[in-house]
Amino acid sequence: MPIWIAAILGLVQGLCEFLPVSSSGHLVLLQTVFGVEGDVLLFDTLLHVGTLVAVCAVFYKEIWAMLKKPLQKKVYLLLLSTVVTTVLALLFEEQIEALFGGALLGVGFLLTALILLLSEKMANGKKKIEDMNYLHAAGVGFVQAVAILPGVSRSGSTIAGSRFFGLEKSAAAEYSFLLSIPAILGSCVLQAKDLLEKGSGGIGIAPVLVGMAVAAVSGYFAIRWMLKLIKEKSLTGFAVYVGILGVLVLIDQYVTHIFF
Repeated sequence: MPIWIAAILGLVQGLCEFLPVSSSGHLVLLQTVFGVEGDVLLFDTLLHVGTLVAVCAVFYKEIWAMLKKPLQKKVYLLLLSTVVTTVLALLFEEQIEALFGGALLGVGFLLTALILLLSEKMANGKKKIEDMNYLHAAGVGFVQAVAILPGVSRSGSTIAGSRFFGLEKSAAAEYSFLLSIPAILGSCVLQAKDLLEKGSGGIGIAPVLVGMAVAAVSGYFAIRWMLKLIKEKSLTGFAVYVGILGVLVLIDQYVTHIFF
């Protein structure tokens, strides 16, 4: 993989992990467009590690507070959401892996658009994270599991789900971004066996390091921007973007066949 492609993929991962447009969907799409071949599991996983660095850099105070006092409701809520996601991911692991070829990529983008539009029209919560109940945390874990599918945004789904369950916008964004920490760590653990067996997939160390660095830096600025934007603006623009992208992908999948 050329370093410039690794840098672009790192940029896309960093931005799209925290903007409600689906990082996995954009990675699948761009890897198809660039003709990236071979097993890129290790590369994709390490790009996610780069975005994990970004989350920790932005929320280090909140993370440190939870580490100092782990027996608190916020920690329990995040753990419950994570457990629900993990159980569903393990139950449907084979079906999920089969979809990463891009077969339902266009549908995934359209589903993200629908989720974002519904959250803007119907959700009007006022609660803080600590005001959530455990049933709502389990619900957010469920929508995060759905967002494992390419094209379905993890951040968009968990922000929307948190808002549907009563959180106000900034609290929903914080919960979503904090929830990405165990989600990314859990993904790395679940993929460890495959990573050891398949190795780097032929991708050199330089592209991997460049991709990770770009993902970390772009992810940091994406989180900062998103936290400010969600307080002041609507997410409708993101819904329109992924909706149009979904339609274009479906047209190519079933009509033009330029990339798919």
